[in-house]
Amino acid sequence: MRRTSRFNRLISARRVVPLWLRLPTALVGTLLATEFFDELLFGLREAAWPAIRTDLDMSYLLVGLVLGVPGVISGVVEIGIGLIGDTRLRKALIVGGGVVLGAAILLSAVSVNGWMLLGATILLYPASGALVSLSQASLMDTDPKRHEHNMARWTLVGSLGVVVGTLVIAGASAMGISWRLLFAAVGFATFVLTLVISRQRLDFPGSERAFTPGSLASDLAGVWQNLWSMRVARWVVLLQFAGLMLDVLLGFLALYFVDVIGVGLTQAALAVSVWAVVGMAGDLLLIPMLDRVSGLRYLRVSAFLTAVAFTGFMLTSTYWVALILLGVLGFLNAGWYSILQAQVYTAMPGRSGSVMSVSSAAGMVGSLAPLGVGVLAATVGLQAALWVLLVSPVVLVIGIPRGRPCDR
Repeated sequence: MRRTSRFNRLISARRVVPLWLRLPTALVGTLLATEFFDELLFGLREAAWPAIRTDLDMSYLLVGLVLGVPGVISGVVEIGIGLIGDTRLRKALIVGGGVVLGAAILLSAVSVNGWMLLGATILLYPASGALVSLSQASLMDTDPKRHEHNMARWTLVGSLGVVVGTLVIAGASAMGISWRLLFAAVGFATFVLTLVISRQRLDFPGSERAFTPGSLASDLAGVWQNLWSMRVARWVVLLQFAGLMLDVLLGFLALYFVDVIGVGLTQAALAVSVWAVVGMAGDLLLIPMLDRVSGLRYLRVSAFLTAVAFTGFMLTSTYWVALILLGVLGFLNAGWYSILQAQVYTAMPGRSGSVMSVSSAAGMVGSLAPLGVGVLAATVGLQAALWVLLVSPVVLVIGIPRGRPCDR
């Protein structure tokens, strides 16, 4: 009797555990792991930029090229990857992307100059698209009714990866460990993760669909139509503007603290860590909040507050004040990517691979932003160049629609 009572209490307790706190299945955990390692590498690179620039003797322009050009080239390749990813070839693309990604990371680790790093990054971006973006699409297919929640989980795991990467760089800088060794470690870890994925079973709408050149041509026409569809285009455009205050700002953040605020490599890496840690806290709070508050309403308010905080950040030259305002920014823009990307998936039901293609096509334009900032920084200085990022929250405040979701 006591054993039965204890069992019933256990079952009752499990029922009240929020969905966002429950452990993921093996498949979901594996898919989320691809985002963790991808963002881990991203966090390592963005925090290590001052050291990378010194080791490879890179200018602002070349940094901008590495941050921007691979995205443009990858955008073209990923359109095809996304469309083919809606067929039974998805798993092969994911596994192949993992192999190429691991090799590209190792090539980055042994780069002898900025141009070699650029070549490795051009290879890395589409490989990441095949492995990570198609894993994201597969995660969305596990529960089509909870796109915002699953995107929030995805972003939270990615934030954790960025946090770990930036903290590792901060510690490595203090101990004199090279960024090259850390890149190599992530490259080998990517091979291991790819092996695990190769043993997983993927079921999604279209998993039995055969790939033919004729179907690809038809799907390409569909991508073009979706790009001009207001229902889809609104979200992909807003997503590109949101990226200015996310990846583009983060790409130049460590350099900004070294060149403008005037601190050392360890302090710059710590600043990026603050951004990442606070952002992860925001992503964690976002998941249960979405059960109570409209994601778009939250996004509008946070965009307005971000414009105010970013203005203060750009006007200060004191390290600790800049660090505090950076933490505020990292908290406020938590959820921007997950909410907007979820809207794209919702606008294109049952075609998660095609979402990748549409996002990649729009992303080719957005990928020019880092190059533009690099050119501006080389001309007028990094501080003046970063002021253009203020357009990001302004456009979000203006462009996010009001009304019920079914009205948009």
